[in-house]
Amino acid sequence: MEAVPLQSLKICILNKELQPPKANKIKKELEIHGDVRIDNYYWMNDRENPEVIEYLNAENDYNKQQTAHTEEFQKALFEEMKGRIKEDDESVPYRLNGYWYITKFEKGGDYPIYSRKKDSLEAAEEILFNVNLLAEGYEYYRLGGLNVSPNNKMIAFGVDTVSRRKYTIQIKNLETGELYPEKIENTTGGSTWANDNKTLYYTKKDEQTLRSHQIYKHVLGTNPEDDMLVYQEDDETFNTYVYKSKSKKYLVIGSNSTLTTEYRILEADNPTGNFRVIQSRERGLEYSITHFGEHFYILTNKDKAFNFKLMKTPIHNTTQENWIDVIPHREDVLLEDIDIFKDYLVVGERKNGLNEIRIIRWDQKEDYFIPFDNETYTAFTSINPDFDTDILRYTYNSMTTPTSVIDFNMITKEKTVLKEQEVLGSKFDKENYTSERIWATAADGTKIPVSLVYKKGIQKDGTNPLLQYAYGSYGATIDPYFSTVRLSLLDRGFIYAIAHIRGGEYLGRNWYEDGKLFTKRNTFTDYIDVSKHLIANNYTSSEKLFAMGGSAGGLLMGTVINMAPHLYKGVIAAVPFVDVVTTMLDDSIPLTTGEYDEWGNPNDKEYYDYMLSYSPYDNVIAQDYPNMLVTTGLHDSQVQYWEPAKWVAKLRELKTDTNLLLLHTNMDAGHGGASGRFEALKEVAEEYAFLFDLVGINE
Repeated sequence: MEAVPLQSLKICILNKELQPPKANKIKKELEIHGDVRIDNYYWMNDRENPEVIEYLNAENDYNKQQTAHTEEFQKALFEEMKGRIKEDDESVPYRLNGYWYITKFEKGGDYPIYSRKKDSLEAAEEILFNVNLLAEGYEYYRLGGLNVSPNNKMIAFGVDTVSRRKYTIQIKNLETGELYPEKIENTTGGSTWANDNKTLYYTKKDEQTLRSHQIYKHVLGTNPEDDMLVYQEDDETFNTYVYKSKSKKYLVIGSNSTLTTEYRILEADNPTGNFRVIQSRERGLEYSITHFGEHFYILTNKDKAFNFKLMKTPIHNTTQENWIDVIPHREDVLLEDIDIFKDYLVVGERKNGLNEIRIIRWDQKEDYFIPFDNETYTAFTSINPDFDTDILRYTYNSMTTPTSVIDFNMITKEKTVLKEQEVLGSKFDKENYTSERIWATAADGTKIPVSLVYKKGIQKDGTNPLLQYAYGSYGATIDPYFSTVRLSLLDRGFIYAIAHIRGGEYLGRNWYEDGKLFTKRNTFTDYIDVSKHLIANNYTSSEKLFAMGGSAGGLLMGTVINMAPHLYKGVIAAVPFVDVVTTMLDDSIPLTTGEYDEWGNPNDKEYYDYMLSYSPYDNVIAQDYPNMLVTTGLHDSQVQYWEPAKWVAKLRELKTDTNLLLLHTNMDAGHGGASGRFEALKEVAEEYAFLFDLVGINE
C-alpha cells in the first residue's frame, strides 16, 4: 500500500479559521460485472497503518475543537442524566434451582455486582462477581454469559476487554472462590453445562470473520486445546450456538441464517452421546423449539405461515411430517415467542404493531389476554425459569411510563408490581408528558406508524425541534420505550419520534419482507415520507428537524441525506453501515456472508446494481448536506471503523455547504460503545449537545 503523507492529515489554520482534516486520496479501482468504481479512501481499511490512526486522531482533534464551546454543557448534561439514575439500584430477584439471583449497582459504580442467596431472600448474600473490581485497569470491560452448573458449585463466564465481541471463557469454583486454570479463547462468551457438572459446551468464532461456527465441549480440569469439536457449521451464511432447554432435559445446538434454521438435540444427562437433528434445514423454513413433556413445541413459518404459527411434535418423531398445529397462522397477528409452564402456555403476539401477552390453559378452560390501556406501549415476558408456577413475570413501559416489573397470577389475574423504575430528581412526573401514535402516508399509499412523545402543552405550530429515530432492518422492531436520558430532550422542548418503517416487524413479517433485498428502498422512502408528514402537520420544520440512526440505521441516515438532505437541520449517524457494496463483496469481513439474505449478494449483478443505487458512500455527490455528527469505534466488529471514516472523507471532498461535519472515533471501544453504565452517558451527552447547539439551546 502506498504511504500517506503525514502532512496531508494535519489540521491547518487558515485566516484564523479552523479547517477540517483533509484525507489523502489514493486511487483504487474496484471492478466487477464490467463496472469500475473509484475508491480514493480505500487505504483507510488498515487498522495497523499509523497513517490511518493519525487521520482518525486528526478528526477527533477537529471534533474536539469544533465542540469546545459545548464541553461544559456536555458535562452538565451528563450529570443531569446521571442524576436521574438510581445509583444504588438492584434487579428484582429471580429464583433458579434453589437460589435467588440478584444484579445490583452501588453508588459510584460503573459496573454490576452479581450475587445470590440460598433458599430465602433473608439468607446471607454470596457475591458471584463484583465487576467494578474486575474492570479496574481496563478501558473496556464486558462480563457476560454467566452460567451456573446444575449442582450450583461452579459458574462459567466470558470476558471481553477489547470490544470485538471475542470472549475468553473461564470457570469459577463457587465454594472456594478460586478460578480454574483453563482459559477458552475466541468464543461468544456463552456456554452450557451438561447435567454431569463437568462437561461445558461453548461456541467458537472464526478468527477473521468472527462468525460463530463451531461448538466444542470442554471437560473440567482438562486442557482447552484438547476440547472436542462437537459440531462445525460449514455454510458461511449460518451462525451456530448452544443452549439447554428450560426443562433441563436437552442440550440444543441451533444453526440459523436470515431465512433458515436447524436444530440438533442431545439428552443433557448423556454428554458422551451424539446430537440428532430435529428437522434438517430447508431454505426458507424457520423454526424454534421448546420442550414440554412428550413433545417439542415449534414456532414456525411452515406452510407459508409468514406471521408464524405454533405446532408440536413427539420428542421421538421430530421431522416436519409429524408436526401438527396448536395455534394456526393468522394474517393480522405476528406470533413472536412462547413460554411454557406446567398448567399454562404463554404466547407473545403483536397485532397492529402492539405487544399482546396471551395466556392459555393446557386444559383449554381459559384463553385470555393481559389487558393494556395505553395507545402505544411495550410489554414482554421477563425471566421465567420455573415450570411449576402460576406466576408469570413480565415487563411493561411506555414512552411516558417508566419500566415496571410485574408478577401476574395466571389463576386470579392479580398483578403485583415488584418494581417501577425510579427517576430521581424533583422534575419528573409522567403526567407532564404525552405520547401518541400517528400514521404517515408513504408515496406508494402505505400507512407508516410513528410513535411520538413530548411535553404537555407543546403547540403544533412548526417551531418545535424534533428528533426522528428509526432502524428499519433485519426485522428488528423498535418498540415505543421509556428512556430517562430522553427527558433531557423533552424538557428542553424537543419532540421525539420513532418511525416504524418497513424493514422492521412492527406490523408483521410482511412489513420486514417489504423492506429488504429488492424492496430495501422502501425503508428509506418511508423515513423521508414520515419526515414530510411531521413537517406538513406542523410538528416541526426542516429548520428544526433532526434525524438519527445507528448501525443499519446509520445506513438509513446515509441514504436519506443523499436523497433528501434539505429536510434536515442535522443528522447523527452512529456506527453507520455506509459502504454497502464494498463490504458485501468482501467475505473476509465479519458478518458479510450471513447478510446476503438481508441485502443481497453483490456478486450477482442484479443485486450489485440495486445495492449500488442506494449505497451511501457510493452516492455522495456535490450538494449541500445537513450538519452531521458521525460516531464509530476503532474495534467495531460489526461495522468496521473505516466505513464512517471513508464516508466522512468523501463528504468533506464533495459537499458544497459550510455546515458542520464531525467524526468522533472511540479509540478504545467497538460497536456497542463504552462499557460502563455512566461512560455511555457521555456519548449521549455529546450527541444531545450537538443537537442543542444547532437550535441555540445552551443550558
